[in-house]
Amino acid sequence: MYKVVSVEDAVKVIKNNDRVYVQAAAAAPQLLLKAMTARHEELRGVEVCHLHVEGDAPYANPELRDSFHVNSFFIGKNVRHTIAAGNGSYTPVFLSELPLLFKRNIVPLDVALIHVSVPDKHGYCSLGVSVEATLAAIDNAKTVIAQVNEHMPRTHGDGLIHYSEIDLFVEGNVPIPTHIYGEPNAIENKIGDYIANLIEDRSTLQMGVGSIPNAVLSRLHNHKDLGLHTEMFSDGVIDLILKDVINGNYKGVGPGRTLTTFVMGSKRLYDYIDDNPFVEMRSCDYTNDVSVIKQNPRMVAINSALEVDVTGQVCADSLGSKMYSGVGGQLDFMRGASLSNGGKSIMALPSTTSKGISRIVPALNHGAGVVTTRPHVHYVVTEYGVANLFGKTIKERVKALVNIAHPNHREAIDKSYFELTRY
Repeated sequence: MYKVVSVEDAVKVIKNNDRVYVQAAAAAPQLLLKAMTARHEELRGVEVCHLHVEGDAPYANPELRDSFHVNSFFIGKNVRHTIAAGNGSYTPVFLSELPLLFKRNIVPLDVALIHVSVPDKHGYCSLGVSVEATLAAIDNAKTVIAQVNEHMPRTHGDGLIHYSEIDLFVEGNVPIPTHIYGEPNAIENKIGDYIANLIEDRSTLQMGVGSIPNAVLSRLHNHKDLGLHTEMFSDGVIDLILKDVINGNYKGVGPGRTLTTFVMGSKRLYDYIDDNPFVEMRSCDYTNDVSVIKQNPRMVAINSALEVDVTGQVCADSLGSKMYSGVGGQLDFMRGASLSNGGKSIMALPSTTSKGISRIVPALNHGAGVVTTRPHVHYVVTEYGVANLFGKTIKERVKALVNIAHPNHREAIDKSYFELTRY
């Protein structure tokens, strides 16, 4: 039905100065990435672009700068060093708009490296655990190379592609990378308590992965008829679905289904989504479209930040002028939730860093980028409470946010903001 070639032969189609797109997160095709990197002595000027990818990123080694340059649409930990080292760049883009870069030929693609399930009897492969912008990459790249993996879950939704859309196949039956998140600490559990109290029955949720989302999910077992419309989720939702807490019955978009664009977690999660029609994997220009998100009544968007100033400006992608992560889908969902009937946009963060530095600040650090603007944020939550900013004046916002800062910093924050705003 389809012809398999060796991984070494497959990556020979990559030429000098090509631009290569890599499927994101746990679907990053590691065999193809390693084989491409092994050609570093003969390749020059290859741009490798992607969102966050799990696993190794050997092409990101600064010693290979003449061969490969990393263009991150979201900066993951395994490529963060490339920004300072000079063998990497960051392209700010909303996740909802990333496919447009390929569709409009703003970022032309030569090669797409993808990771798929074994074709079914009708010849259709699944993109499995990650769809995001991969469909747009497949449609617009000159050559599509797939790692075919019997361990890749077969998921429902947009990510089904016929084998005829793929130019080269490489067999690589290896386990999908897992990511196990630690148990929430006392501070994160307190934040989870506050957020859970803001969530009404019949709400639809968007949240990322990590300790705070897990803390929130662990406190929702007595809620009823919740929905899930998000860009990503992990293991924390499984038990809520099995207990009928999350059933999607009152969603405005895809009722009775969960919508996401990628998942990342344990083997239990991958087994759960395999051939499960309750979970729909959709392209990120659909999951993150504000006009789609807002159709869900009581849409609740829960996101996090590196720091928030006392007027409500949110920095989520940089430490000062040093790029750290990316825009992602935060603003897509914060805006969509704000426009939803009964919706809530929530920004959640511990009041201090691990070093005791306040994350509620009088002004964002010099060079810090504003990912989410003042009017987009309705609620800010720390372990010290909830600040409702919607409809509040600047003076009211300052008071509310100082009150949920760490007590050791409140007086200094208030004083510093007063000094900054004196005329």
